[in-house]
Amino acid sequence: MLKVISLLKRKEGMSRQEFYNWALNVHPQLGLKIPTLKHYRMNAARLDEPEAAFDAVSEMWFDDAAAFDAGFATEAGKAAREDAMSHASQRVHVRVEESVFK
Repeated sequence: MLKVISLLKRKEGMSRQEFYNWALNVHPQLGLKIPTLKHYRMNAARLDEPEAAFDAVSEMWFDDAAAFDAGFATEAGKAAREDAMSHASQRVHVRVEESVFK
């Protein structure tokens, strides 16, 4: 299984509260429509914590890299990507194989 971790920094001029709301209430509705997506988590930085290097970390699971590519080639995948690009000034993606120890 392929897991994609994305580190997101909000775009300039967007408040932490606005980004927090978008990351937890708006963007996931688009991501969940990606047909090949198996699991999806969004981790937004707490508003009561000092400013962090990134404002959110998303986690998306797919069967493999081909399923990831196929999912983001769909209209739903393109819409999710465009939405992320319009709200984040920086997006760092890391494709990993997850190992769970506890």
